[in-house]
Amino acid sequence: MKEVTVLIVDDSKSSYMILSKILSKTNFKVCGYAKNSKEAIEKYKEHNPDIVTMDMNLSGINGIETSRCILEMNPKAKIIMISAMKDSLLITKGREIGISSFLQKPVTPYELIDTLLLLYQSEDKTSDHIEEAYIKPLIKIFQHEIFQITNLESTMKFEENVLEESDISGTAAIVGLTGDIQGKAILYAEDAAVIGFARLMLQLDEEDELDDDDAREAFSEAANVIMGKYVSYLDDVLKDQDVRMSPPGIIKGRNMKFLSVKLRPFDITASTSIGDIKISIGFSKGAK
Repeated sequence: MKEVTVLIVDDSKSSYMILSKILSKTNFKVCGYAKNSKEAIEKYKEHNPDIVTMDMNLSGINGIETSRCILEMNPKAKIIMISAMKDSLLITKGREIGISSFLQKPVTPYELIDTLLLLYQSEDKTSDHIEEAYIKPLIKIFQHEIFQITNLESTMKFEENVLEESDISGTAAIVGLTGDIQGKAILYAEDAAVIGFARLMLQLDEEDELDDDDAREAFSEAANVIMGKYVSYLDDVLKDQDVRMSPPGIIKGRNMKFLSVKLRPFDITASTSIGDIKISIGFSKGAK
């Protein structure tokens, strides 16, 4: 990825130092710093940055109005609002004027970098960028939600599926992605792992019975939760894109083959104490 310039607008010098430190070891280069609206507009004209991070609570003119001024100069400007406040009214106002995405302080390094990557690549979904922009955020969400749902620790790995198809055995929950980003995700595992996963998810004791249908239903709900969090992440980060998901569909069998949806298919594996749990995912760019 080429070097991407970032203008930081924040009335707190401490916040500027934190953000610039996070970006110092990446391809995102801080090209300027502004502590108020006037400086922000001047620095934007001077540097013409690829991305602007914008604090809401600036002295004088706030971040919303400062963003409006920048977007009047360049309607294609990419602005990330970073604020202690993140409510629906703020997001609605920001969306109306064209702010690209929203983060809440304190911002973690992975939140900032993942958002910058996804925002920067939102109009450039080539094969060179899909891994950083779309797959790595899903890996983090996948691992986090497995732990939240079952308290299972997992080791993650992923690889590009060069065969452009997935060969699956066991139980699979299929989720369609629709809207401006289209694709398909399949959460799957061998039956023993599905049953173990469901027992932990439902907090069953050893003596409690669990039939196969209930185990598959629990696994389907896990797919719904994991992909729901992922779709919410995409919707929160990408401006003017409407991403939705279909309800999971469950199938069971041996050596089931699924053609992957372009751009590129990836297989993500979460290795746990009860067995491997996997996601196969691919994307295609849908029409607006």
